Amino acid sequence: MTRKGPLNPNAVKALEEMKLEIANEMGLGDGFNNLDPVENIFTAGAVGGQMTRNMVKMGQEELLKEKNKK
Repeated sequence: MTRKGPLNPNAVKALEEMKLEIANEMGLGDGFNNLDPVENIFTAGAVGGQMTRNMVKMGQEELLKEKNKK
């Protein structure tokens, strides 16, 4: 399967910013991208999981806003 690029190039930038923000919140700092590959595997999973939780929460909040407008 060929992987296609994102539909919106701004999405890549936004996700990168979110990743770094969450890494900072987790105490990983700006050095997150400079970790050795083995350490990065474990920290990336934690950061990715937190990103997913944040995006789900944002989606739920948007749905509630839409529901409350009706």
